Amino acid sequence: MKNINVTRMVEEEEDDDDETSSFPVSPTGQYFTSSVMSISVICVLESEIPIDDSCTVTMLKDVFIPINPRFSSIMVKDKNGVKHWKKVEVKHKDHINVPIFPQGKSKEFYDNCFNEYMTKIAMEQFPQSRPLWEIHIFKYPTTKSAGNLVFKLHHSLGDGFSLMGALLSCLQRADNPSLPLTFPSFTSNNNNNHNLESDYKKSFCTNVVQSVNGVVNTLLDFGWSLMKSTNLEDERTTIRSGDEGVEFRPIDITTMEISLDHLKEIKSNLKVTINDVICGILFLGVRLYMEETKYDQKNTNSTALVLLNTRNIAGYKSVKEMLQPKNESKWGNQFAFLHVSLPKIDKEESSTNPLSFVFKAQDVIQRKRNSAAVILTGKLLDTLQKYRGPEVTAKYIHSTLKNSSMTISNMIGPVEKMALANHPVKSLYFMVVGVPESLTITMMSYMGKLRVAVGTEKGLIDPQKFKCSIENAFDRIFKAAVPSASSKSSN
Repeated sequence: MKNINVTRMVEEEEDDDDETSSFPVSPTGQYFTSSVMSISVICVLESEIPIDDSCTVTMLKDVFIPINPRFSSIMVKDKNGVKHWKKVEVKHKDHINVPIFPQGKSKEFYDNCFNEYMTKIAMEQFPQSRPLWEIHIFKYPTTKSAGNLVFKLHHSLGDGFSLMGALLSCLQRADNPSLPLTFPSFTSNNNNNHNLESDYKKSFCTNVVQSVNGVVNTLLDFGWSLMKSTNLEDERTTIRSGDEGVEFRPIDITTMEISLDHLKEIKSNLKVTINDVICGILFLGVRLYMEETKYDQKNTNSTALVLLNTRNIAGYKSVKEMLQPKNESKWGNQFAFLHVSLPKIDKEESSTNPLSFVFKAQDVIQRKRNSAAVILTGKLLDTLQKYRGPEVTAKYIHSTLKNSSMTISNMIGPVEKMALANHPVKSLYFMVVGVPESLTITMMSYMGKLRVAVGTEKGLIDPQKFKCSIENAFDRIFKAAVPSASSKSSN
């Protein structure tokens, strides 16, 4: 395999782990496996050809499991109640699931089978007696692919950046396996490649010197974040049930694709960032859904938690660079939440001026990036962990999630087509499950497309209607920002 050096780099980063059969669980890993929270990540690879699973065990044994010691470890407690990873012998077949459905049915039939199967595995908890990951091989053709390979990994193993890096190191370029996968760089107009936390500190220090506004913004943002995480809940709406135990309810997972070239056209014409455009589309789409499903709730106060990767926010060039320890891309959970109030729809604004949502998203996100609230929140979590323990800290994080209406996260995928064991990957997406919210939105770029996945609470949110609302929001913003494109399509 050409990616064997990727495995070596990760092992060097975890060199202490490889020297012993037991090693400590990170604080964030303990939060995600607490009595109040158990969160996992599901990644779906859509295959262009029917799946031959004859080499599955070999791939797991020789490629996937050696990437990180956590993949061959279980979580245990010592006599003091402190959690550790303990190395065990992996029984590979225990981690492989191949569901059986009737043969010879239509693709639409298998669409329903796959959707229900995804709902099922999203709700299931991992057995504590074996490593916290599994794969599911769905061999039946759907309207989107000839088969689906589903990875489910517990969030305590690492964040999306780490876990996606592990999965990508198992894949190769379909056109030339000897060449590395490369990734687009969505650098903002005014930023170079910097570590996010470093950017916060520099921005904060600059504001303190130049103006008291930086301090005021920081205190206001941190205070609001603290209130949102404790006793200030979003109202119950058509996108938020607000019920206890919502994380244990069934979910629907739906997906859609948006052209990256179209997003870049909007970005260029409006002179904003790709993230501003994406958030503007999502925020408008959510408001349109709320307006359609219950008009008097269209402007209800609602908060989105935007997940920030606190490593290198400007992207990466290859899998090697992505996983190098010295590139500030160390394995683990390195992220932060940014509370963002959803912009409200002014009278007739969604149809007459949809671009206002992009600019509103730009204003609020830029303002929060220029405060140090995220750093203070991180320090608060560290303090809670140190003096109150991981369970109390986990309850705080759980409350942060539950009190908000939705979570948004994204990952950057390869530019080139990938293949896994000679199976070309048509598309891929991921979903975070076990979150105490009714709505979760994730995004993954791949081969010039942005795949948007939406996890919605069954019985509360209409998944197809919500999908149409997001697509409608994109159409309105694209036509307003790129009028030449809309005029061409009309001709």
